[in-house]
Amino acid sequence: MSYCFVIPNYNHIRGFRELVISLAQFALPVIIVNDASDEAVRVQLERIEQELDYVELIHHQVNQGKGGAVQTGLKAAYERQFSHALQIDADGQHDFNDIAKFLAASQSRPEEVISGAPVYDESVPKHRLYGRYITHFWVFIETWSRTLKDTMCGFRVYPLHQYMSLAQNVSLGRRMDFDIEVLVRLYWAGVKTHFIPTHVHYPQDGHSHFRGFEDNLRISWLHTRLVFGMLMRIPLLLKNKVTQ
Repeated sequence: MSYCFVIPNYNHIRGFRELVISLAQFALPVIIVNDASDEAVRVQLERIEQELDYVELIHHQVNQGKGGAVQTGLKAAYERQFSHALQIDADGQHDFNDIAKFLAASQSRPEEVISGAPVYDESVPKHRLYGRYITHFWVFIETWSRTLKDTMCGFRVYPLHQYMSLAQNVSLGRRMDFDIEVLVRLYWAGVKTHFIPTHVHYPQDGHSHFRGFEDNLRISWLHTRLVFGMLMRIPLLLKNKVTQ
């Protein structure tokens, strides 16, 4: 088993160098996917790559969205023969003190996705919190199960063989819909997800690329498609229900 980090980045630079330096303690390669950031950010990301020998920087010439950047990073990790990739976001929301827990859980459950189950503080925007409850409801409908406790947290360890088996046969969402869709479809494919509670903080000076109307519309369309996909898989879901 061999691990690396995958970090999608679109114009996140404040505190990012310090974040990447803090990952050195784990002695794992870091793949950063620059999702067509502004030129000034691109230059600083290139400096980070030059300064830190465990960093590889991949550039998108055209912005592909968070999901597209994560998919590029996971594919690159697989091609470099890593068995697992730990995805973290660049905006400072995740509690990196939990990384060791995620890695240990993955080593004991190598064929499962390890995902954060967010524990929010008062910094969470209320519309983001309530929106998650709506997604939780639809994911329950799509899977006939409550085992997927949260499908929107971008703090995860992916087993790359299982992920690529899916990604090579299904066109996954390339923006904020990716995190939801990939867990539901992996569940349909028989890949389990193990959840670890982790604190999530929204920095006061942070900047989210979640676009309220557009991304919520995209997620609503995703759930519509997944519900139709669920109808085609009712016998499989019934079988899963019995064996859980």
